[in-house]
Amino acid sequence: MSAHANDDPRDRNGTRTSRGLLERLESGTVICAEGYLFELERRGYLQAGTFVPEVVLEHPGALAQFHRELVRAGSDVIEAFTYYAHREKLRLIGKEHLLEPMNRRAIELAHEVAAEFPHDPPLVAGNLANTNTYRPDDPRTAAEASGMFAEQARWAAEGGVDYLIGETFYYAHEAELALEAMSETGLPAVVTFGLPATGVLLDDIEVEAACVRLAERGAAVVGLNCFRGFDTILPALRGIRAAVDVPVAALPVPYRTTAQQPTFFTLRDSDHAALGDGRPFPLALEPFQCNRFEAAAFADTAREAGISYLGLCCGAAPHHIRAMAEALGRTRPASSYAPDMSKHFAFGTDPSLASHHEEVAASL
Repeated sequence: MSAHANDDPRDRNGTRTSRGLLERLESGTVICAEGYLFELERRGYLQAGTFVPEVVLEHPGALAQFHRELVRAGSDVIEAFTYYAHREKLRLIGKEHLLEPMNRRAIELAHEVAAEFPHDPPLVAGNLANTNTYRPDDPRTAAEASGMFAEQARWAAEGGVDYLIGETFYYAHEAELALEAMSETGLPAVVTFGLPATGVLLDDIEVEAACVRLAERGAAVVGLNCFRGFDTILPALRGIRAAVDVPVAALPVPYRTTAQQPTFFTLRDSDHAALGDGRPFPLALEPFQCNRFEAAAFADTAREAGISYLGLCCGAAPHHIRAMAEALGRTRPASSYAPDMSKHFAFGTDPSLASHHEEVAASL
């Protein structure tokens, strides 16, 4: 991990200031950790497939703990878990009556955890996601999407969030509809696309052009999240960075995507018959998981490319976020438990280790 100078904005006493998103971006890099859907599914609190964040109401303590872990690891933001807490998803599971309570409770919970860090307060962000129903040739779906975005944005603003995130859009116009709803609140908006394997958004618009349009319409930050891993997201990010004059966001998935398999949807693992068609998404992606050193290297590379809003999406875990924060020169609460392999019983170098530890290491 690199030893860059610390770009963490703090006052003279070493305490993080209470500045908002834009002020923090002016003076350094903002880390926004995500990955709630996959991690809470792995922990047994969320159902894969529907991916509705019922955990907000059913197991709030589990969600609060994950928020806590991400802040301790290095996230500057607690993102209220309202991703897929929209009307279409709740309709799908027959629980539309939980829509508003779920959104409001998620925002309350984010604030409650943020209050646990009074000397290093994270921002709290509201969150909107792709609707999965929008179609560019159907005005009815555009109206429905606008309605879903508007109610979630309003609840988030009423809940006192610092800014709003709209993410994982694969249609340019759907992202614009989300931005319209977020702009009505007067809060800064971060808008990011999930870039399909073709390299073009599904309404045949280049992602660079789509980001320019968002920036022109008032988005505070534009960029990419999800779908692509470290190597396959960078070329498009560099194109976006060159095309816009606002901060750029990069929140890839920590999976080893390739030029031949550029998204985690397209990864294949044909050696495991249990997968049927060989597609590991979304339940068998572990063999493709990136390690903490790859996460740190991505943070270095992205910052060198001029990208100042960093994070990880589906598949992220606290150790990835800690590695990214430390690559940016930061020391976070979880850094007190950073690895010290010098004291490992077999592979360590500490002179106080048992005299036969090298012999043990050679036989392992």
